[in-house]
Amino acid sequence: MEGPPPGIALPTDVLIIIIENLDLKDLINLSYTCKLMYAVVHEFGWSIFLRHHQRQSFTLHSARTRWSSHAQVRYNALSDRSWSRAKFIARPLSRPWPGKLQPILAVSFSRLLVAAGRIIYSYGIQDSFVEGCGTKLVFEGSYAFTLGRGLPERDITSIAFVPDAEQDRTVSLGFEDGYVEQHYLPPQDKPHNKQRITIERAPDSALHNHAGDVVESLSCSQSTLLSLSQWGAVSLGDLSSPSLSPTRVELSARSWTAHLCMSASTPYATFGTTSSTPLSLHYITPSGLSPSPSIALQSSKTRPSAVYGITSPPPSSPLGPSDQIIISGWYDGSVRIHDLRSSSRFSSPSPTHTLTALRPVLSLQDPWSPEPIYSVSSGGGSSSFVAAGTARHSVIAFWDVRHPQRGWSVHAPGNDSSPVYSVVLESSRVFGATQSRPFVYDFGPGVTRDTYPSAVSGGPHVAGRRGSAEDRLKLLGNGVGYQVTKYSHCRTGVL
Repeated sequence: MEGPPPGIALPTDVLIIIIENLDLKDLINLSYTCKLMYAVVHEFGWSIFLRHHQRQSFTLHSARTRWSSHAQVRYNALSDRSWSRAKFIARPLSRPWPGKLQPILAVSFSRLLVAAGRIIYSYGIQDSFVEGCGTKLVFEGSYAFTLGRGLPERDITSIAFVPDAEQDRTVSLGFEDGYVEQHYLPPQDKPHNKQRITIERAPDSALHNHAGDVVESLSCSQSTLLSLSQWGAVSLGDLSSPSLSPTRVELSARSWTAHLCMSASTPYATFGTTSSTPLSLHYITPSGLSPSPSIALQSSKTRPSAVYGITSPPPSSPLGPSDQIIISGWYDGSVRIHDLRSSSRFSSPSPTHTLTALRPVLSLQDPWSPEPIYSVSSGGGSSSFVAAGTARHSVIAFWDVRHPQRGWSVHAPGNDSSPVYSVVLESSRVFGATQSRPFVYDFGPGVTRDTYPSAVSGGPHVAGRRGSAEDRLKLLGNGVGYQVTKYSHCRTGVL
């Protein structure tokens, strides 16, 4: 008579060590072998697998804390499969705004904020009652920022959540008049009425003051806030010590974007400018932010090109540790990835000193569209995707860095001629914003018509604009998603 399978005789701690090295398919097959292996995989295997395959999911964070490990793995696997097939539900999140705006997105564990003009639109996150189904986004209301006293209104030009004991209601805002202010967004008293709360600005107590120069970018890492103005004024301050004056540096160049990383062994800030060194890294030491670039992140092209967007990958990205990888979007239509661990370094002359330069390890481009890249984000299926918002036709381009030649692009719902000014990519969702409205692509399972606000009857109410992007929306036959145009980056262009 045959004996039990060899694995049965092994102690549980040895089985756990073996499970550490198994992929998803192997774990599934192991759980089917017998009742004991099923129990071991469900008690230990799925949680171990999750630990090694993290997913950055802001809007799913609270729901995931209540899901079983198996439900989380299943959700991730289904989302990853949809990503590999470029299958998703596209939804606009509001009616079109009046006029042409340059919106900015900010996402936390409890809400999505869309800053457009002087208004912030808030979408709350509600957990699903069904384990393994995505959370619901509900329009809560809006906040209008005013200077009062009959003074002219100023647009919000940048936004970042700052630590506030996990309330997710405190934000730093950059304005076109050069002030960086911290504001608390109070709860909506009557969220079902979608009210607008007016908040009076407080420039007299501003965190940073750029003397009338537009605040182009804000970046918050841990308790440190970095702001960058249009003409290269940089302020770096500690939010936990507001009485201390921020450190100031002048880049002396037309500036577009900044990214702060305080988690690296030597913290740093990267800046995107229009200059001979369009992407530069400045180290942050105990004495402050280096006034001169520490590393020039090159484009491998002879002619410089401005940099409009900078980000880093999420945990478990195949690119490597997020504090060592810099992803940037350039005016020449390319997304470039630099690895600070790379040995591909050389000396590059600068006006003041010889500068260490670093070539990109990977360059990505949509061959059908040479449009400038306005915004970039990273995450998606298997944490391996890069998303880039382009300058025209509301297009977002996607690449899986494991197979960069298989990229694809998609137009936003409504297909207007706008840039995608802001994009946020997480495990199963992509949030974007054009001059007309915010939108989402959802790759996760269980999306229904109630998962997102209706573009007709829900979301922020905006008057006018008939005959505009609102009328070009086409609801699919399933009553859930909207029609969008996709194309592949391969020669056929067919997806």
